[in-house]
Amino acid sequence: MWLNLNYMSGEQITNDIVETQDLEGELHSSKNSSTKQRVDINVLLNKVRLAQQKEKRESTIFFGLVAAVIVITGVIVSI
Repeated sequence: MWLNLNYMSGEQITNDIVETQDLEGELHSSKNSSTKQRVDINVLLNKVRLAQQKEKRESTIFFGLVAAVIVITGVIVSI
């Protein structure tokens, strides 16, 4: 029991309401939209597709270089 002094759980404590004061001195409350944003699945899918295209391009370049080295080595050996 004495080990549980002031340890917090995995919850994140946030304040969703932001109060602002305009030039006339009136207080306005608004929800803080930056803390809770929706994730667009299309954006995530596009990122994955771009990563896959980049990986495919890199592997194609790598195999092309390996094939070129093999061909050049074969030409040099045959001379």
